[in-house]
Amino acid sequence: MDSHRAERVSEALREELGELIGYELSDPRIGEAAVTEVLLSPDMKHAQVRLHLAPDPAERQKTIQALEGARHFLRHQLAERLKLYRVPELHFEEDVALAGNVRFEALLKRIRRGRPR
Repeated sequence: MDSHRAERVSEALREELGELIGYELSDPRIGEAAVTEVLLSPDMKHAQVRLHLAPDPAERQKTIQALEGARHFLRHQLAERLKLYRVPELHFEEDVALAGNVRFEALLKRIRRGRPR
């Protein structure tokens, strides 16, 4: 598989999932969640979706469970929006590399307020 195509599909998935999770899902169990990265398997059948989650461990677990429950809805929406031949299975996990990153937290707050720098 072409690595450039995998990067483009991964980036498109990240953008669309960020939009869907941030603005279109109305599940109250989903707290603060920002899609930081989408990693595709070489055959493009599976996608690991890494999320930056709220600091509360209980809220993190609820958010992951809610997203796992909304997996089929999200795949259906991605199929409609991206026109991919095969939409990968989604697997959600917390992005531990960004846990406690103060600069990233400040950027997320600025985005939520809707004010550019």
